[in-house]
Amino acid sequence: MDLQSSKETTTTTPPPEAWWTGETVAVVTGANRGIGHALVTRLAEQALSVVLTARDKARGEAAAAALRARGLRSVRFRRLDVSDPASVAAFASWLRDEFGGLDILVNNAAVSFNEIDTNSVENAETVLRTNFYGAKMLIEALLPLFRRSAASSRILNISSQLGLLNKVRDPSLRSMLLDEGALTEGKIERMASRFLAEVKDGTWAERGWPAVWTDYAVSKLALNAYSRLLAARLASAGDRVAVNCFCPGFTRTDMTRGWGTRTAEEAGRVAAGLALLPPGELPTGKFFKWCTPQLYSKL
Repeated sequence: MDLQSSKETTTTTPPPEAWWTGETVAVVTGANRGIGHALVTRLAEQALSVVLTARDKARGEAAAAALRARGLRSVRFRRLDVSDPASVAAFASWLRDEFGGLDILVNNAAVSFNEIDTNSVENAETVLRTNFYGAKMLIEALLPLFRRSAASSRILNISSQLGLLNKVRDPSLRSMLLDEGALTEGKIERMASRFLAEVKDGTWAERGWPAVWTDYAVSKLALNAYSRLLAARLASAGDRVAVNCFCPGFTRTDMTRGWGTRTAEEAGRVAAGLALLPPGELPTGKFFKWCTPQLYSKL
């Protein structure tokens, strides 16, 4: 689905072919700027009810107010720090009281402290706490609030190809992640804990972890594995919530210090298309590299 937009575009009703309505609720984290902000804009232009979240209250409120000033009045702001359990719990309670539930969750909030050509792990704990543990904690808090419609219930985790298996140089780790029958959340969390322990004792560089932006890559490696596992678990239980990952590629944002081959607006358009896939085309447990679903086992 290719969703076109412009700065002048305002929409008060969904397009005729839409499966969603103005009552469809989408939550986008880390959305006061960059890809998250672009994605909120696209969803609001399609007349969904959109909750824009950010850690910084002033910046988040300003971002939402600017969109409403453009006529996108379905945008609401709520402060959310995905790395803070109290903030996640408060957000879930507010969402339940304000909307009664949600239909779409896009986990976009993420951090990295590296320059393009550096690979420090000084902030590894913060990176994993936000990018992996935070996304996982929010999913677990909001899963009971999904409306469980086969048409609308979906989670899209913004991820990275830096966290794909072809970046893992440890054969035993790659084998563990590929063994879908034996993979568990506990194993994924122990992998993350092992990495942080090796960062602390200074041995991480010798242990076969991804070589580029290692702490960020490990956080996305864990998120990709968890997403695949969660998708399988929900599907086997007959739970009608689809779970997929999306890699926007090298995008010009604050995280990349303005470097990249794509704009945040381009990435937001594609992410919105994936978030709004027609029910008959909506997969689960897939990793989308731009618009193309990839075979996890071959990457």
